[in-house]
Amino acid sequence: MLGIFLIGTLIISSLLFFNKNKWVNYSLVGLFVVILWIFGIYEYQHQNLTQFIFFKSDSLGLLLLLALCFIAAPVLFHAFRYIEAHNVDETPHSRGLFFAAMVLLIAACCAAYLSNHIAVTWFFVEITTLSASALIYHHRNIRALEGVWKYVFICAISITFIYIGILFLSLALKGAGVEDMSIDSIREHYDKLNLFWLKLSFLFIFTGFTAKLGLVPMYTAGIDAKDKAPAPAGALLASGLMNLGFIGIYRMYAVMAHTPLHSWANTVIVIAALLSVFVATVYMTRIKNIKRMFAYSGIEHMGLVMLGLAAGGIGVYAAILHIVLHTLIKPALFLQFNQVYWVFQSKSIYDVGNYFKYNKTGAIVVFLGFLSATGMPPSGLFISEFMIFQSLFQAHYILILLGVMLLLTMIIWGFGSNIFKLLFTPPISIDESKIPHISPWESLTQYILLATSVYLAYNPPAGFVTLIQDAVKLIQ
Repeated sequence: MLGIFLIGTLIISSLLFFNKNKWVNYSLVGLFVVILWIFGIYEYQHQNLTQFIFFKSDSLGLLLLLALCFIAAPVLFHAFRYIEAHNVDETPHSRGLFFAAMVLLIAACCAAYLSNHIAVTWFFVEITTLSASALIYHHRNIRALEGVWKYVFICAISITFIYIGILFLSLALKGAGVEDMSIDSIREHYDKLNLFWLKLSFLFIFTGFTAKLGLVPMYTAGIDAKDKAPAPAGALLASGLMNLGFIGIYRMYAVMAHTPLHSWANTVIVIAALLSVFVATVYMTRIKNIKRMFAYSGIEHMGLVMLGLAAGGIGVYAAILHIVLHTLIKPALFLQFNQVYWVFQSKSIYDVGNYFKYNKTGAIVVFLGFLSATGMPPSGLFISEFMIFQSLFQAHYILILLGVMLLLTMIIWGFGSNIFKLLFTPPISIDESKIPHISPWESLTQYILLATSVYLAYNPPAGFVTLIQDAVKLIQ
């Protein structure tokens, strides 16, 4: 099925790129969504199935694959709305390239999730960089050019770091007499690995994947990418692409967790996580660009995920739950930004206000998204964050816990002051006669995403819990 999916994706993306007919393009995008859902259902029904030697539908990969399948339809629908209503300067070529890049990005993420070989994962990470670059440069202005070059430059460094890490990993395996670099093979021979080369390998691979995950030290690539790309593309970059960074780090950490280097790896992760939450706090309390504010919120959450991973115990379960819930919540905010920008024609918090007056349905989404993103009840992230704090307490990281809670309080204040300015404070100047009418139905998908995150946290299906528990077993 994987082969059919990848071949079908290549054909669809090629047709999208070369075809100029609008309705044919939209039909191809709809066909891709159908193929994506069929692929996701098939992989779920064939768990742990090895395909083409290098791919395996393990529990963690399935979780992230199904989450991406769930958000793909609303993201692509709002991409259609963006093209039709929000960006009147579209040409047939720019429209085809936009959808071709989105389809390719989603497919590359799916393949990377199921990759059972570190080098194959590296290959698909590179494809995501190229496809994401086309999305970032979609507006074709000087700011988009600046954003795409920064993104390509930093991602090129990150890809190089991952490649060097793979070389060091091969040296660690060579000492164990292992030729196969599949994830399963590495885990089976973890007790024979050369610890010196393994330590270097983890350091480089971890650093490289932080560019996709949105973690210190290479988080800056994602911030500019989400800001400069159209909002539907930003929704993908803030969810599916960040998950790719998480799964790359998680699988390497699963090897380290069974070696004497486990404590050292935890130290590296904790340092990066704390710095990430700190960076997010500094910017979230000062930033006035709405899209960048959403992007820095992702940095905060990835820091919390990594803290849960390093704390161990229930924190590992919480980290996986947190990343899945974040995958649902953050696209809702980015997709709603489409409507915010349509009303105010600006990303600056200084130019917006009184959103409840102009778009009540969308304003409620913004408010619920704020509660969800900050982990306040009834947010699903409240459950995962509480478990992460519990794991930090149980691991005796008391000072870290207190420091993180203080930083999160500051983030809530900074985030909230901007959100309430957007919702309630009258704008300085606005021509109300030019404000477009926005149908309440345009916010339906965001309500569904936010409601699903609450449902999965407070009343998780048995199959969902089992997948998380199976993923946790890779480490514990």
